[in-house]
Amino acid sequence: MKQTKLKSLLGCVAALAMSSSVALAADDELTINVVASMSGAFAQFGEEAEKGARLAIETAGTAGGMKLKLNLIDTESNAGKAARKVKSKLGEEGPGLYLGSTLSSTALAVGAEIHSAGGFYINGSGADEITGKKCNASMFRWSAPTYGAVNASLRPVLDAHPEIKSAYTVTPQYVFGEAMLSNTKAVLEERGLTLAGNSYHSLKDKEFSGIIAQAQAANPDLLVLLNFSSQAAASIQQAINFGLKDRMKILLVWSSGLDTMQSLGAEVSEGIYFGAQYWHEEEAPANLELVKLTKDKLGEAPTYPMAHYYQMTKLIIDAANELGTGDPAKIKAHISGKSYKGITGTESVSAENNQVEKNFYLLLGKAEGDKADEYDFADVVAKAKYFQSAADTGCKLN
Repeated sequence: MKQTKLKSLLGCVAALAMSSSVALAADDELTINVVASMSGAFAQFGEEAEKGARLAIETAGTAGGMKLKLNLIDTESNAGKAARKVKSKLGEEGPGLYLGSTLSSTALAVGAEIHSAGGFYINGSGADEITGKKCNASMFRWSAPTYGAVNASLRPVLDAHPEIKSAYTVTPQYVFGEAMLSNTKAVLEERGLTLAGNSYHSLKDKEFSGIIAQAQAANPDLLVLLNFSSQAAASIQQAINFGLKDRMKILLVWSSGLDTMQSLGAEVSEGIYFGAQYWHEEEAPANLELVKLTKDKLGEAPTYPMAHYYQMTKLIIDAANELGTGDPAKIKAHISGKSYKGITGTESVSAENNQVEKNFYLLLGKAEGDKADEYDFADVVAKAKYFQSAADTGCKLN
């Protein structure tokens, strides 16, 4: 009887020791979950984004006294699959730290799951609903919303070209595209300009010659591209093939900046306007540090996906260091309302809707012969901050 009790006691002690060991290991490690499109239509964007997050984690090494670990979640460029993967991860490990997504529909689906579990989530997607009617206390956004992107890019183009009287839009048919179109219509209406037409396309489309032919037939003064990444690059290339650059101004509202221009080349990019969340030539000290890091460690200048995943990751790392913990609830409270020196200059997190308020850039592609170096594809012709209040967007943090 005594031996049985002794064995039982020893078993409990061993189990307790094992439990403590596991807890210690968990306490010594801080996992940052990176949500990115590593496959599917936006895989190229995801690959660049993952490099930025990894760069921030490997450069820091630790945060809050804990060893940093990156866990990569491939969204497969599909909102439903992304949400299921994140929900499974949350079920296994409980609340955690998450960042990223390419599509706005993914950000909204993933953000709802993370909020239900009490985690922390920051993304760079554009749909106004993210910090608007579908906002929640767990979800933050680094990139300017579609409202900011459209206003900060379209208005300066119209100011520079008073001869523009009409515009034609090309729109991806999902939540991001609809938000972009709605904001574009509002600016055009305010200026008394005509929307000569709009063409929708799906997220799976790769061929845009039919759409560009429709735009050509409408004969607008301005072609406004509201799509993104490889689809935007394909649209521009088709527009060039049809000779539209010689007949009208072209604006890509939400570009990947350097990444887009590198894929197109200077000959195509020259004379085209590009809206951008980030530009590598920004002279903010935090950006100069990032540019040095990417050139030293990766041998290249930072692209937009690389830079914004780096900044989002660094925001989490800095918070963990300042707090001495990776507790999602404490990090949420710490970042809300925070102002810091970021890669676009001073960046501030609105406590009303968790929106990071930062500069948005308007770039004008330059000729090959005018480039100062291999990365100098454009001049910054304007940068501005356009943001709505929570009352205007309908955000009520819960």
